[in-house]
Amino acid sequence: MSAPGWVVGNRWDDVADAPSRLARVSVIVTHYDQQAELDRTLLALSRQDYPAHLVEIVVADDGSPSAPIVPPGVRVVSQPDLGFRAAAARNRGVAASTGEILCFLDADTAPEPGYVRAMTRLPALLPEAVTVGRRRHAALAGVDPSAPIAEIAPTVELPEPQWLLDAYARTENLRLSDDRSYRYIIGAVMACSRAMFDDVGGFDESFSSYGGEDWEWAHRAWQAGAVFAHIPDAVAWHDGPEWAERPGVDRAREGNAQTLTLADLIPVDGSSGRGLLPRTPDLAIHLDGEFAPAATFLCVDSVLEAFPRATVILDATPTVPVLTTDPRLVVGNIPDARVVLRLTQPVVVLDADELRERLARLGQGDEGRLIVRSADGTAIGEATSRRARRRAERWHGAVGFTTGTVVTNGVLPVRDEPHLESWVGRWGGVERWT
Repeated sequence: MSAPGWVVGNRWDDVADAPSRLARVSVIVTHYDQQAELDRTLLALSRQDYPAHLVEIVVADDGSPSAPIVPPGVRVVSQPDLGFRAAAARNRGVAASTGEILCFLDADTAPEPGYVRAMTRLPALLPEAVTVGRRRHAALAGVDPSAPIAEIAPTVELPEPQWLLDAYARTENLRLSDDRSYRYIIGAVMACSRAMFDDVGGFDESFSSYGGEDWEWAHRAWQAGAVFAHIPDAVAWHDGPEWAERPGVDRAREGNAQTLTLADLIPVDGSSGRGLLPRTPDLAIHLDGEFAPAATFLCVDSVLEAFPRATVILDATPTVPVLTTDPRLVVGNIPDARVVLRLTQPVVVLDADELRERLARLGQGDEGRLIVRSADGTAIGEATSRRARRRAERWHGAVGFTTGTVVTNGVLPVRDEPHLESWVGRWGGVERWT
């Protein structure tokens, strides 16, 4: 392991040991009017191989018509029935719990005996770890709820979602995660440390219909420096088929509603719109300092030509009107973008392909910071991913990511008075600007 409590990038596989002590675990079970399924899940939780005195169970009830019936020692927290509010119910469950590790289940998702132990190992070692188990499916209606789940469920098994199996195989159980891997974190089989949950913030309670709240939270966790890991040995059995195969599901309509919501909340390629500007920019470029108007104009214009969806930040209000009308140009506060590139001097961007590729990958592997140099080796800027910034804040130092360097021929420092007519007229050469 790189250092106590953290790993480089998403290398959870660097942690081979077990916790020196078992942590206290809070299992949050989200429920709505599913007493039979809840009975099965609570019984399965009572059969865990994790020490019972270290497990507390909180049933987070989303306004069921009748209060859920639970065994002694199981706590129930409830909220009014104002729609499908799993996000708010989970937050209530967390608030009522005391464990160091949070383990989330749904009432219709019964865990095998080793589930809690397998799910909580990494979060106990790495407070930034977010684990997701294997949710298998079975037709459990009418099956004896007292039968051991690991024995009875395989006899009535339903197909698993192939897209999830393929994703876990392709990413080596999420070791090769990226900005889009939030899609593979399923709230019904998820665990994390309380410290990470509190740092990220709870689930977004504006969600009031099925789906999306777990993905939105997982995206925020990833951007906050989380370590994603799929734990295939942590198996929980969902009663019934996956969402898309359930009777009465309007897959197109409900899927589109979820996509529209997440497109606003998750501003990364593949999730947000392809042309619309997101509310938080993916890339923010900060021209650090005050420079001559002509050099500033050339820098801003070429940067936005190369990165049309970026936000450019200046330290002072421009003195020329042409630099005050574009909404992508702001003064002062630097937005919390996925990547912030700080330019130490005005530059002209003539070829951004290599830089664009490196910035797109920043924070998704081991590399979280990037020194940008011009062809002659002059340092002209430094880019930092949000994931690296969050880890630095959490650990009070630049840990958990490596720093790379890119030397680019297509980004050049400009002089104070470049020849702007040739720039805007597209008839000049670099010798007129640099």
